[in-house]
Amino acid sequence: MSNEYDNLSFEEQLHLTESLVRQRHNQQMFLRRNAQLLQQELELEAELLEDSPELAQVIHSFNMQEIQSNQQGLENVLASKESASKEQSVWSKFFPGLGGN
Repeated sequence: MSNEYDNLSFEEQLHLTESLVRQRHNQQMFLRRNAQLLQQELELEAELLEDSPELAQVIHSFNMQEIQSNQQGLENVLASKESASKEQSVWSKFFPGLGGN
């Protein structure tokens, strides 16, 4: 069974392997740092919300508006797909090979 390393010299394979190890290490360090920053952000947010019930209420209100907006968007998408399938079924009555239904 062949792989991408077969046509490379040992030194080239070693260099490529070292490069991949370095790349994975850097990616892991980035993810670890990102997780630390997210944790700090959550802790700061929790402190702010604890100190300010008004802010917590405003954030809750914004979140609810976003959820409602997303639900309305999803309903619009589903409604447009439904009407498109109705149109498709009407066309398929007149042109049976055209509609796909």
